[in-house]
Amino acid sequence: MAVATDGRLLRGERTRIAVLDAAVALATEQGLDGLSLAQLAERLGVSKSGLFAHWRSKEELQLATVERAREQWIEQVVTPALRAPRGVRRLWALHEKRLAFYAGWVLPGGCFFAHSGFEYSVRPGPVRDRLIAVLGEWLGLITRLVRESVEAGELDWTGEPEQLAFEIDAAGMAMVYMSRLFTPDTVHRQARTAVLDRLRALCPNPDLLPEA
Repeated sequence: MAVATDGRLLRGERTRIAVLDAAVALATEQGLDGLSLAQLAERLGVSKSGLFAHWRSKEELQLATVERAREQWIEQVVTPALRAPRGVRRLWALHEKRLAFYAGWVLPGGCFFAHSGFEYSVRPGPVRDRLIAVLGEWLGLITRLVRESVEAGELDWTGEPEQLAFEIDAAGMAMVYMSRLFTPDTVHRQARTAVLDRLRALCPNPDLLPEA
């Protein structure tokens, strides 16, 4: 990122977001715990003092990075998916948008929350608490869309909505990890097919969903 001065970099909401976007990307490569003002300043080509004026501690920066990652997820996955018709098509759109986010390598490490959630699974504190809350929101959204699909008569599911939501989320999580080790296109197809076949089998009108 080319900048003339630290002051120009840190002036205004647009530049604050640019800094946090870099922090989100860096965290998927180096880990959220490894994220530091010095490391971020080096990536951006600015002085550490310029960033310190915005975030007074490593924890403040980490929490701000979590919030920006959440905003990115809403902007690029959740909001586009919610434009689909209410019911099973919206549920499917959420999964497809998620997989597209990963397949597009928007972030170098694939998924900020998958990496950070694992990293902080045994580290108590405000960062872990916030990660749990955001991941809970995500699972809650999938669960809500499962419930809406059942209520609309578009999903013949008699179990707990949370169970099917868990299965859908698990396919997405598998893509995050497996695509780093195996052929990404193959893993993408498998993660897509796993959920599509599951939903088509449960949908009284499978024409609402793509065939493949």
